[in-house]
Amino acid sequence: MENAAYIGLSRQMTLRRELDIVANNIANADTTGFKVEQLMLGTEVGERARNDQVRPGVSFVLDKGVGRDFGQGAMQQTGRPLDFAIDGEGAFFTVGDGANGEAYTRDGAFTLDPEGRLTTKAGAPVLGDGGEIVLNPALGPVSVGADGTITQDGQTTGRLSVVRFEALGVLEKGGDGLYRNTSNAQTIDAPDARIQQGMLEAANVNPLIEITNLVEISRAYESVTRMIENATDLSRRAVERLGRAA
Repeated sequence: MENAAYIGLSRQMTLRRELDIVANNIANADTTGFKVEQLMLGTEVGERARNDQVRPGVSFVLDKGVGRDFGQGAMQQTGRPLDFAIDGEGAFFTVGDGANGEAYTRDGAFTLDPEGRLTTKAGAPVLGDGGEIVLNPALGPVSVGADGTITQDGQTTGRLSVVRFEALGVLEKGGDGLYRNTSNAQTIDAPDARIQQGMLEAANVNPLIEITNLVEISRAYESVTRMIENATDLSRRAVERLGRAA
């Protein structure tokens, strides 16, 4: 009976984590380039008792980390010349990340700093094939081709660095919609990814599915709570009977 309570508690812990993740998905349903997340679950088999014919081993539920669906989000037209969307799954814009080197993002809502550098809204410089991209407002409107080539007044001023990884599992999510490479894996060019100017990629969150998940998690939590309460009550009554028999 104690095992039932411990197993139930392990499941409750993962359900709380799932609840946080689903709530975060819903909160970011309108965040540009956000990728829906889900909890990865596993089990751990406890050691058997000395007499395993009487008390077999039990399995506990474990939190194995957060998985992400990097599927394509819908394109939303903004008409803003410094908004860019990547049409192609698993590809990312490259931005500067200070002492950490480079970071990667699907959020192409860029802007210009006072020096004319193309940056994210948080101020991280957007990188091109030759480093930071610097634009000259005096040269007129910015035009970006499907391959990321940037031109002003007929002159090529840079090319957006769009890359991907062979395994997306090497990316760790940070703040400001940025992902960081947590391994020694090298980036590879993404020539098949197309850049759409004047558009942004919406989050790939389906609010209806996430709200349904929220309800299911709440019901599962209530069910586990009842199971723990029943197991505790059975244990209490067993102790009381043993006490009376003694």
